[in-house]
Amino acid sequence: DFSALKAAFDACDPDVVFHLAAQPIVRDSYDDPVYTYETNVMGTVNILECVRTTPSVRSFLNVTTDKVYENKEWEWGYRENEPLDGFDPYSNSKSCSELVTHSYVNSFFQGENFPAVSTARAGNVIGGGDFGKDRIIPDCIRAVAGGQVIAVRNPSSIRPYQHVLDCLSAYLMIAQRQYEDKSGAGFYNVGPDDSNCITTGDLVKKFCSCWGKDASWKHCPEQDAPHETICLNRDCSKIRS
Repeated sequence: DFSALKAAFDACDPDVVFHLAAQPIVRDSYDDPVYTYETNVMGTVNILECVRTTPSVRSFLNVTTDKVYENKEWEWGYRENEPLDGFDPYSNSKSCSELVTHSYVNSFFQGENFPAVSTARAGNVIGGGDFGKDRIIPDCIRAVAGGQVIAVRNPSSIRPYQHVLDCLSAYLMIAQRQYEDKSGAGFYNVGPDDSNCITTGDLVKKFCSCWGKDASWKHCPEQDAPHETICLNRDCSKIRS
């Protein structure tokens, strides 16, 4: 809602802006691709247009996803300069959000009088407050709380799981760094080392062990399921350095 968003900008004259709003569920993007693109692409255009027309803004961070890359199922992590081309509508809409951000930087945000802009590519976040469907920990909790066995679609899929406070601390660090020094602006993978990426099956085993009370899981492959990435690693050496 551009009008409401612009009114909020005008009311508070922000110095720092974080863009985390999205349609974030991969499977929902298959069911409603139009809404997903409207939200994730035009939502980015709207907030960048507000940033462009609000002189007080000095630091803007667009949080996209670690799924923005053209995924070739490599065992090594993708770097920030790899081609962007998410497969499913959600991932692809976030790739488009990155490209919109790049265009605004090149077209409008050059020189000392313009805000520093970065994007953060994170995903597979776990932690308190997440009740979304098709997210592994909330799905596990719903299953065991209902006395059911946890159904896991792809236990061998490798994911860079990270706690919500880890990625949020990275977002704050990026925003502060570029606020103080524009040379800190750029594009950042945010996540654990490759050595700390684990399979979904291993995560569910750890969940069952911590939960106790006869929590258990089983592999439940789906027929005609939409495409999901098998191996998802990112090279996060840039944010660490």
